[in-house]
Amino acid sequence: VQLQASGGGLVQAGGSLRLSCAASGRTVSTIGWFRQAPGKEREFVAAINGNGGTIYYADSVKGRFTISRDNAKNTVYLQMNSLKPEDTGVYYCARSYRFGARAVHDYDVWGQGTQVTVSS
Repeated sequence: VQLQASGGGLVQAGGSLRLSCAASGRTVSTIGWFRQAPGKEREFVAAINGNGGTIYYADSVKGRFTISRDNAKNTVYLQMNSLKPEDTGVYYCARSYRFGARAVHDYDVWGQGTQVTVSS
């Protein structure tokens, strides 16, 4: 399977964006979102398991971001509200076969990333 992330852009602080992660085929694996700011390590943002019944968020985005999936469209979404300048970075989606995976090394297929820039 291949993953393609899209939906990034430039937004003012307090604004919203919705990212999409489209899979080339059917997948019931866990899909996670990660982000990487310049000069920093890639960090976990959110993950959703195959049937959407289990969801995890990083503490820094809880209450502001919502992850969801539409398996009929082979797509996972990340709705980002109340964006802050510290949310700026390249956002990647990735696949894992591990339940509850939050570490980069638990994910084996990665999308190309989409840039999110939040201005103050």
